[in-house]
Amino acid sequence: MPRKRTYLMSPPEHFAVEYTINPWMDPTAPVDVELAVKQWENLRETLVRHEHTVHVLPPHAGLPDMVYAANGAFSVDGVVYGARFRYPQRSAEAALHRAFYDPGSWRFHDPVEINEGEGDFAYVPGTGGGVVLAGFGFRTDPTAHAEAQEVLGRPVVSLRLTDPRLYHLDVALAVLDDTNVTYYPGAFSDGSRRVLERLFPDAVLADEADALAFGLNLISDGRHAFLNSEATALGAKLSAAGYTPVHVELGELKKGGGSVRCCIAELRP
Repeated sequence: MPRKRTYLMSPPEHFAVEYTINPWMDPTAPVDVELAVKQWENLRETLVRHEHTVHVLPPHAGLPDMVYAANGAFSVDGVVYGARFRYPQRSAEAALHRAFYDPGSWRFHDPVEINEGEGDFAYVPGTGGGVVLAGFGFRTDPTAHAEAQEVLGRPVVSLRLTDPRLYHLDVALAVLDDTNVTYYPGAFSDGSRRVLERLFPDAVLADEADALAFGLNLISDGRHAFLNSEATALGAKLSAAGYTPVHVELGELKKGGGSVRCCIAELRP
């Protein structure tokens, strides 16, 4: 069943591709900021139409990747594990996310280890009393997994990413509901694939084309899976598994290496 969610997003008013920190970024390719904002706004409105709450984190000049709000922190039951970005181009974003959580009742923990928030952490609340899936290999240090477990008090399962095109967990795997996921097996090491097979025998398996279309960079409310319009093949697989795909055009933001899930941080008070 779908459950109303609370999200955090940041508009791409200063979006640009000025450097290369993932294989999708090409500073020579033109970026249409007006189109990026329009596509982002359509995503926000789509979530609201499905009765989800969306908070907006104001963008800041000089931080062109701030639109990828998922990377700024990771929260479970009112506890927030802050981000510490690998690349200096994004490091200032962490304090802006921290400021969002400070005024409320959140319990915020500053990280020691490098981690990129929901980019490399995913929460499956109905598995093992609430398990955190944690990616490493390109951005987040594996030492951050132990730190996150101490902060959140939830078991953390480490998953090694092996394809540099799929540099974050959130472009290789997505949580569909409280107990199930979809993922591309080829994005993970042999051992990590075996772990996923044991944990999620009924997972919706994606193929390479689905992953490279950023189809796995989706967010789900338990029934509706919001994913980019390019990922029609994965949408059909999700529909066959009983979910309702909701396609949203985000082609301009793919130029920065992100899509639907990258633009959304889920808030779990």
